[in-house]
Amino acid sequence: MLPAYITHADCARHEMGADHPECPDRLGAINDMLLLKGLLDYMQPCDAPLATPEQLAHAHASAYVSELMASSPAEGYRKVDPDTDMCPFTVQAALRAAGAAVLATDLVLAGQAPSAFCCVRPPGHHAERAAAMGFCFFNNVAVGIRHALTQHGLERVALIDFDVHHGNGSEDIFCGDERVLMCSIFGQGIYPFSGDKALGPGMVNVGLPPCSGSERLREAVTTRWLPALDEFKPELIYVSAGFDGHREDDMGNLALVEADYEWVTRQIMAVARRHCRGRVISCLEGGYALSALARSAAAHVKVLIGAD
Repeated sequence: MLPAYITHADCARHEMGADHPECPDRLGAINDMLLLKGLLDYMQPCDAPLATPEQLAHAHASAYVSELMASSPAEGYRKVDPDTDMCPFTVQAALRAAGAAVLATDLVLAGQAPSAFCCVRPPGHHAERAAAMGFCFFNNVAVGIRHALTQHGLERVALIDFDVHHGNGSEDIFCGDERVLMCSIFGQGIYPFSGDKALGPGMVNVGLPPCSGSERLREAVTTRWLPALDEFKPELIYVSAGFDGHREDDMGNLALVEADYEWVTRQIMAVARRHCRGRVISCLEGGYALSALARSAAAHVKVLIGAD
């Protein structure tokens, strides 16, 4: 039984114009590095299905889903916010990205994969219940989590978000849901300019100043995340895996390196072994310096699948 590697060619067809940092090459860079490191030999490849309207409705307002799908441009671009555009292939890619989280949930909870990495785009953690923003259209991990709760009957699910940008969309969706514990770190004073004040008791948000580096990250995880996770005792863990805190990524520099992503993944897997039989589902979020993204994602996946 191998960990799942879930992706789809449709995810590379979405694009937002020349020189946009959230580009199709991100997926190719990760896939090539996983291949180079031999990590794909230890994973089962799976095509991401299209998320259904019913699955999306667990995390998003039905009217929002309908409006977004109906607003897909026949050609060119449609601007959603100052940094986010739709092209004719965006909706299909976004449905695949959300569908990947659903498939990962089904595979892991059915015992057909011990863990899963969803190498998909567009990312999702900025998408709120009724709004697209920050390169995100559907909140992929939120769709997966609500699928686990509603269709599989889980009672306690943890979401860990180590993207440099606060997962405001995930917090918007889960802030009143006692079944979900969200633990996050984020860079202070950068987009989306939120997170310092948690919206609910199930939110462990730790803002970090610029260039915090390894020590501040590890302190946040050790003193804030781990006690909360051990008290919560999750039955399944999801990861919003953003690698834009890397020191080579100018989208939001926390001065992190590959070893930090490897370390934090080790802590996540240790919690998973203690409480949920090692079941972890990771979904790609940010990371825009291609070489750093690929190296960091490979460090994360190596530990996630137990190939280290």
